[in-house]
Amino acid sequence: MSQLNRHFGIIVFALLLSACSHTLERKTCVELASDVRYCLAPVADSLPQQQTVSATQKATIRTQDQQHELLTQLELTQENLTLVGLAPLGQALFTLTYDDYTLVSEQSTFMGEQFKAEYLLAIMQLIYWPDDSVNRHLQGAVIRPYQCDANLCRGLFTEQSDSKNSPDADKNSNNNLPIIAIRYHASDNSKQDKWQTNVELTIDAADFKLNISPI
Repeated sequence: MSQLNRHFGIIVFALLLSACSHTLERKTCVELASDVRYCLAPVADSLPQQQTVSATQKATIRTQDQQHELLTQLELTQENLTLVGLAPLGQALFTLTYDDYTLVSEQSTFMGEQFKAEYLLAIMQLIYWPDDSVNRHLQGAVIRPYQCDANLCRGLFTEQSDSKNSPDADKNSNNNLPIIAIRYHASDNSKQDKWQTNVELTIDAADFKLNISPI
């Protein structure tokens, strides 16, 4: 999981800086882990009952020895996604646009070439897109719910470790733990809307944690 850790580390570094921006066209497929590949799903898959989503959120990124905050503004329609990232003092870090075919990143020059917008958007889709949509675009793993003490937990399991189709598998074995774990903490009136919940995403192998809270 070192690739994810490195790419999100670039965001942490850029939170301290502001500069001119440049525009890059990014790939739409990423390697999430060894033998696990994800290609971005269609925008409309996240809107089964809504025509649009507009969300302002605070993201807290924690790594082994750092913690930083990021503000985001998301605009989502049936055809397009726009995600703007700001440092807490308002410096623009990036603007991502995705239309199912092309992902364009306008980003601070201090973020450099190592900031991969496709990884950020892939993580967002793992959190907010439905399981069936994610799984159609995922190779080498599956995303599914699992039991936990939060309102909802979803995890990314490698196909070899997933116990969904193995009734005799040891549920407590470390081999059955998700490589990416997502926990949703919702109030009673927001249980059905992931955009209105507090989200915690952890990648233990990368010592990485992302907390997202609606504003």
